[in-house]
Amino acid sequence: MKRVLVTGANGQLGKSIQDWAPQFPELQFRFVDRAEMDITNLHQVGEYFSNFKPNYCINCAAYTKVDQAELTPEPAYAVNVEGVKNLVAACEENDVTLIHISTDYVFDGTKEEGYYPEDQPNPINEYGLSKWKGEEVIMAGMQHYFIIRTSWLYSKKYPPNFYLTILDKAKRGEDLVVTDAERGCPTDASNLAKHTLELISLGSTEYGISHFTDGEEMSWYGFAEKIISNNKIQTIGTLKKGSLKQKLFVKRPRNSCLNT
Repeated sequence: MKRVLVTGANGQLGKSIQDWAPQFPELQFRFVDRAEMDITNLHQVGEYFSNFKPNYCINCAAYTKVDQAELTPEPAYAVNVEGVKNLVAACEENDVTLIHISTDYVFDGTKEEGYYPEDQPNPINEYGLSKWKGEEVIMAGMQHYFIIRTSWLYSKKYPPNFYLTILDKAKRGEDLVVTDAERGCPTDASNLAKHTLELISLGSTEYGISHFTDGEEMSWYGFAEKIISNNKIQTIGTLKKGSLKQKLFVKRPRNSCLNT
């Protein structure tokens, strides 16, 4: 039986993996949040790996507050870089395969078509840079790893995320203003969770960087339209296109589409 350690257990992906876990009886899971194992604490990480002796570590732990990372980048680098260094050290010492979840934000968004795994990253904000530096740590320190980049991750069950925010506001009849200046591929966390566990269950050795999304390109505005339409909401409010400046103050990739 393969033992699987999952960090970031309380996030939407961590919870989605927990939902899928019973469908993979050949895997033994240990789900940990920051209170149980803080990845920024090298001693704590080493001790946990030594006790549980995992065969795989799925790293769902990440600092993802894009706006706040621009104002105070230190916490983002602590988790997304230094924390990853600690996991790499523990994985190498204990012969553990690391599955690390990364992001479309490692790219600058200037490409017209979708990005491939071999395209050169060029992050344009502190969050994206921290995630890219985390990837570099893994590539420099390990051989047996999977870096899975995904985009516009959301859960239909676990907040907070764009999907549930739009759904809630639409149900309450609120007026919505959503930008159409960014394109990406929304990804259901449940689908990514299943994909990740299948890698382990099938014993894949196709190590390196890959992309995973649900494969459909759209803008945030288009995504909002789809959420409202798919849930058959007869909203009283309106849905309007807004400018990018209305949405954010930190640079984000205008094209976040990932080719899988």
